[in-house]
Amino acid sequence: MTATSPTQANGKMRTGMAALAFAAGMLMMGYAAVPLYRAFCQATGYGGTPRRASEAEAGGTRVLTGKTMSIRFDSNVDADMQWSFHPVQTTQTVTIGQRSLALFEAENLTDHTITGQASYNISPQETASYFNKVQCFCFTRQTLKPHEKVRMPVIFFVDPKILGDKDVQDVRQITLSYTFHIAPKA
Repeated sequence: MTATSPTQANGKMRTGMAALAFAAGMLMMGYAAVPLYRAFCQATGYGGTPRRASEAEAGGTRVLTGKTMSIRFDSNVDADMQWSFHPVQTTQTVTIGQRSLALFEAENLTDHTITGQASYNISPQETASYFNKVQCFCFTRQTLKPHEKVRMPVIFFVDPKILGDKDVQDVRQITLSYTFHIAPKA
């Protein structure tokens, strides 16, 4: 049996501590990845995620007369969620740069209260960085009592910068799609 010298023991201890620190760091990065990715997507429009605009940004857009875009609204409900959910108006023609309002209706079809959260997407994906939401029911959880029916607004605008983007110059319609899911317990 060979004895371990103090130098070898210190080396093994340092290696073990480094491995433990690396594993802990990777675990922390795993937990931070989701909120960081969500923030990145909202800031850039990456992955079809619309930008979230402040009231100040919305007020600063300029209306370009004669330039319009068709917006199509799509709605879905997760299979486990017993809600009816649909846009009041399926399409709207909006003036680029001007704030617009869309309404969605949701109804709880059950005899118990349900809290839902909407996820959303923009198509074509290349237009997402130009689609800005000022106010949306999707920013917060929505709780509906048994058989309650509500109208939920989305205030949005299409950034005039879209007109200068050659990659989307042929786009005539943007689709805003929502899917409601049962919200995880808080």
